[in-house]
Amino acid sequence: MNGEAAESRGRTMGARLGARVEMVVPDRHNEKLRALIGKVNGDDELYALLTAANVTAIDRLAMSDHGPVHVKIVMNLAVRMLRMLLGHGVEPSVVRDYGLAAEDAEVVVALAALFHDVGMSIHREDHEAFSLFVAQPHLKALLADLYDPAEATIVRAEVQHAIIAHRAGGTPLTLEAGIIRVADALDIAKGRSRIPFEAGSVSIHSVSAAAIEELRLESGTKKPIRVVIEMSNSAGVYQLDELFRNKLIGSGLEPYIELEALMVGEGERKLLERYEL
Repeated sequence: MNGEAAESRGRTMGARLGARVEMVVPDRHNEKLRALIGKVNGDDELYALLTAANVTAIDRLAMSDHGPVHVKIVMNLAVRMLRMLLGHGVEPSVVRDYGLAAEDAEVVVALAALFHDVGMSIHREDHEAFSLFVAQPHLKALLADLYDPAEATIVRAEVQHAIIAHRAGGTPLTLEAGIIRVADALDIAKGRSRIPFEAGSVSIHSVSAAAIEELRLESGTKKPIRVVIEMSNSAGVYQLDELFRNKLIGSGLEPYIELEALMVGEGERKLLERYEL
């Protein structure tokens, strides 16, 4: 068991709430987003759900983090990607289809990031579908004071579409859903995907994850967004070619994202001493 999992095992919810990871997203004068994040950070029930999802992932399945830290990273990646696309004149789906504002699209991606994995609190299998009904009452409560009932219904539907479309084989039909699908795949920087590897699970998934050192979003030269990945071992290419590529294809974001992978360090870092079957 790795240090993070060992440290969390057996901790009471009271202790976990006392050391809670708060969501922080630059609101850029988006009053709705600011109010929303304030509500989220005061919701103990929601934090318990995120904790339960992480217990399923880390403690019970030896998977990578699917809890509050993962959610916070995906939320910030998603909001930043949306803003970069807005800066290049790309129109969010809620603006095009419902006449809402770009700030409302930010609310959609922030909430979709927040709830995309809460179904893991029930089970890994079909967790995207479970996330829909787990999220529903919380979405109603969070949106109640920010929108009139009809607009809240639309925002809720858009969030739920983004949640279900992030699964393998999902088909995002909105810009916001495509952003969530890609942002979820980009939580691969150093220390984020290494839990199975450090716990002793040796596979191409765990070894390639351990090779990723850093991820950056930059303005692209050919497309609006450039994803820059730094790797310490060429095994990291698997993360990009098999995992990230599969999430990007069909996301609707293919025209907007370019990727550059770089080897860092004077030589490749040794990840394995020996492998046996």
